[in-house]
Amino acid sequence: MSEFLTIGEPIALFGSEEVDKSLKDASHFQKFLAGAEVNVTVGVSRLGHTTQYITKLGEDPFGEFIIDQLNKNKIGTDYIDETKDYWTAFQLKDRVSTGDPNIFYFRKGSAAAHFDKTILDRIDFSDVKFAHLSGIFPAISKEALEGFRYLVQLLKEHQTRTTFDPNLRPQLWESQAIMVETINELASHAEIILPGINEGEILMGSRDPETIADFYLQNGEVTQTVIVKLGEEGAFVKQKNGKSFTVPGFKVKEVVDTVGAGDGFAAGLITALIEDKTLKEAVIRANAIGALAVQSPGDNDGYPTPAELETFLNEHKVVK
Repeated sequence: MSEFLTIGEPIALFGSEEVDKSLKDASHFQKFLAGAEVNVTVGVSRLGHTTQYITKLGEDPFGEFIIDQLNKNKIGTDYIDETKDYWTAFQLKDRVSTGDPNIFYFRKGSAAAHFDKTILDRIDFSDVKFAHLSGIFPAISKEALEGFRYLVQLLKEHQTRTTFDPNLRPQLWESQAIMVETINELASHAEIILPGINEGEILMGSRDPETIADFYLQNGEVTQTVIVKLGEEGAFVKQKNGKSFTVPGFKVKEVVDTVGAGDGFAAGLITALIEDKTLKEAVIRANAIGALAVQSPGDNDGYPTPAELETFLNEHKVVK
């Protein structure tokens, strides 16, 4: 029983502790739980909502670490398969003083890439208010894409609200053309689509937020809202009824690591909507968690508790 669920590939992340040193030369690393979908789940759980995470892990030290971290973050593991036949993915990430860090993945042929969709038949949808979907999981293998599509079908049958973040990972796709075609088709099945402005340019050829939103609203099978993430500038929102608005972002003192900001944005949006906040209030929370995320080295270490979120909003004089 949970309010929120997602499907993805959780990863053991080794983040360099040495600023601006290449992965080749770095010697000191800290281990974190990572993966876009798991980041969102951590954020949702940390704000007090019940969650379930769907995946497949190897029976190995990294798989054990991930289960421990999920338990630590009070994330449900009822729909996690484990196998001795394949290994759990991991990745290396450098630490940079400016810009986005370099990331090197070890995930080809992983346990999650051999996902068995039959586990989805066990899901209890009775209390699920939101499901979050990402473009990463369907990119890792044909089995993952098949499972992803089956989950989309089940979510439609149970009339579950859905968000979709393209989360483009070109290195996982056979070609950019296949990536663009598949991501746009998968996005069309979501109620709320969350492209970044850079992703919009790749997926439909424009950096104009309203043009990006119009593309997905016109092509979406069930899409009601598109929220284009603008980085530090905030987010542009447009709805099927034609209403649109921009919510400015929050200024931060120091950007430590940009990875996980978009996932924090999704967690903020989803939790606010679960709590029946208005769409504008939800996007304000989304921007706030994105801003908190970039100030910590781990992908999800900066996501707040309810008290921490309240403090941040008060410090920035947000009227709630």
